[in-house]
Amino acid sequence: MAKCAFLGLGVMGYPMAGHLQKAGHQVTVYNRTAAKAEKWAAEHGGTSAPTPREAAQGADFVMSCVGNDDDLRSVCLGDDGAFAGMAKGAIFVDHTTVSAKVTRELQATAKELGLGFVDAPISGGQAGAENGALSVMCGGDQAEYDKAEPVMDAYSRICRRIGDSGAGQMTKMCNQIAIAGLVQGLSEALHFAETAGLDGRAVVEVISQGAAGSWQMSNRYETMLDDHFDHGFAVDWMRKDLGICLDTADETGASLPVTALVDQFYKDVQKLGGGRWDTSSLIKRLRAMG
Repeated sequence: MAKCAFLGLGVMGYPMAGHLQKAGHQVTVYNRTAAKAEKWAAEHGGTSAPTPREAAQGADFVMSCVGNDDDLRSVCLGDDGAFAGMAKGAIFVDHTTVSAKVTRELQATAKELGLGFVDAPISGGQAGAENGALSVMCGGDQAEYDKAEPVMDAYSRICRRIGDSGAGQMTKMCNQIAIAGLVQGLSEALHFAETAGLDGRAVVEVISQGAAGSWQMSNRYETMLDDHFDHGFAVDWMRKDLGICLDTADETGASLPVTALVDQFYKDVQKLGGGRWDTSSLIKRLRAMG
């Protein structure tokens, strides 16, 4: 069992840290809103710390799950950052979806300090985090990954190293690119069924058993038909992720026409007031166009 710190207790980090504690690891948490960290400690029996540095002191592994590139830099760097509190040989594991650029910057800084750094973005949504069944895609040094993987097992269904530093983030981009097209296709199919006067549930019962079936269809069609979008991964965060995908595609020369289009569709959803709606709310845009 390891001594761990967990930085960031959002809808994903809160249950992930809980799984670490439940698995027998000794966990100290940090959250920008201290009351949430104190609540977690009271609920799970771990401890909380007022700064990332203090949370990281003495930890074998420091996990983070924050918002974006700037948030990640802020919990890693500076006098109160985690790197300042970590001992040589400790490993930082970042579960945030950020750019591969910031990942490589922080990995280089960590290496200079004698620290390990594994980029390990996650997929599986809030339900996956709560059930300890996340997909974790990793980049970084093989030896550092091998040390961290048994700890990440507390909340993962599959955990795999894809390549060197940044490879985990690039894989998460592939994940978001695939989801964007799937959700738009599902939204159009359900919207078409509605306008054609078909029973959407009956339609999905049939087509989900064939080539059209997907996780999105199985897990989101009912709430989409019911116009219910206050769960899951928010549109604002999806646009952040798709922005990273499109910026990286410009750098690598990849062509992402569907991703670029769906990103603009999500912008329309934001204009409808749906920034905090689940990503399956793309169907709301179609209904509004009506």
